[in-house]
Amino acid sequence: MSGIGARSGGEVLVGGGVRQGWWLVVDEVDGSERVVAGPFGERAEAGWAAGAQEPGTHLVHGFRRADGGLARRPSPQDGAWLVHLGEQLDRLPEDWDTVLSDDDAALGTLVVEVTAALCEAGLALHDATGTGGASLLPEPALGGIVVSWLQHDRMSVDQVHGDIAHALVQQAMNQVLADVLALRGFAVDPLGGAHVVRRAG
Repeated sequence: MSGIGARSGGEVLVGGGVRQGWWLVVDEVDGSERVVAGPFGERAEAGWAAGAQEPGTHLVHGFRRADGGLARRPSPQDGAWLVHLGEQLDRLPEDWDTVLSDDDAALGTLVVEVTAALCEAGLALHDATGTGGASLLPEPALGGIVVSWLQHDRMSVDQVHGDIAHALVQQAMNQVLADVLALRGFAVDPLGGAHVVRRAG
């Protein structure tokens, strides 16, 4: 096929240049990376190939430099993830950042990190439509974020299953949030039915 040729080390030439893709690499004791296979067009393809490689092999997305090293580049999955994360952050109340001063940049970063951890666990943020989700409220006076669960309006407003079901589900979901964030390395302290989340240490 015109314009495409093979190179050593698994490189594929497309139109005279090395294409981006997924590579399998092993970390060396000196901190460098050794390429063992690639490039692969799909992450799943690289994942399957990793099983046949030596222990410690992991996936990196990017392209091979002239010196044989890899230049990392965001993958399509990274791009889709950042879009999703941005959509979740857009669910925060419009006035939430008015709580933070210019000196609270670390707390704003913590909001993003907590949102990412919850989204990676499959938990969405609450939005104004009443569909439920995690509620994040930065609290500079507490040095953290108050995190709690808001149920769908059918449970919290309409009470279609009654007060007891609402209370038990609320307790369970608040504990889920606390457990997920603690497992992800955040410091989590109870505050009423909610939790204050801070950076550990």
